[in-house]
Amino acid sequence: MKAQCASRWLLGMVFVLCSVHIYSLRRCLVSVDMRLLEKSFQEIRRTLQTKDTFKNVTILSTLENLRSIKPVDVCCVTNNLLTFYRDRVFKDHQETSLEVVRRISRIANSFLHMQKTLEQCVHRQCHCSQEATNATRTIHDNYNQLEVSSAALKSLGELNIFLAWIDRNHQETSAT
Repeated sequence: MKAQCASRWLLGMVFVLCSVHIYSLRRCLVSVDMRLLEKSFQEIRRTLQTKDTFKNVTILSTLENLRSIKPVDVCCVTNNLLTFYRDRVFKDHQETSLEVVRRISRIANSFLHMQKTLEQCVHRQCHCSQEATNATRTIHDNYNQLEVSSAALKSLGELNIFLAWIDRNHQETSAT
C-alpha cells in the first residue's frame, strides 16, 4: 500500500516537473548557423541598400516593438516574421544579379529550415499575445505603405535587424 502511494506520488511529481519544464521554455529552438546566414546577407547588403531609393523609410527598423517582445512571444513573432519574409519579401523581390539571387535563395532556404524547426514548438507553446500580433501587424503595415518591389528591397536591406533579433532570442541554438 505504501509502495503504491509512493509510486503514485513519484509519478505525479515527475508529471508536475515535466509540465513546469515544458511551460517554462519561453523560446522555440532554431537550429541554424546564424554566422553563415549573416555572412550571406553581408555579401549582398551593399548591393541591396544602394538600390534602395527610400533612405528615410523603414519597415523593420521602427521595431522598438521587436525589442519590447516578451520572451513568451518570441516563438510567435519569429514564426510570423519568417512567414512574412517567405510569403511576401522573397516572392516580391525581383533581382537581376544571379549572385544576389543565389544568396537570397540561401537565406530563404535557411528560413524554411527554421520554420520547419519551429513547427514542433508552434502547436505546443507558441501562442500570440495581442502585443506580438500588433508588432507583426506594424511590419505588414509599413510594408504595405510602399510599392511592392520597393518594400521587398527595403525589407531585404533591413534583414540584418531580424537576423540579429533571431540570434539574440535564440542564442541557445545558434551554432558556435
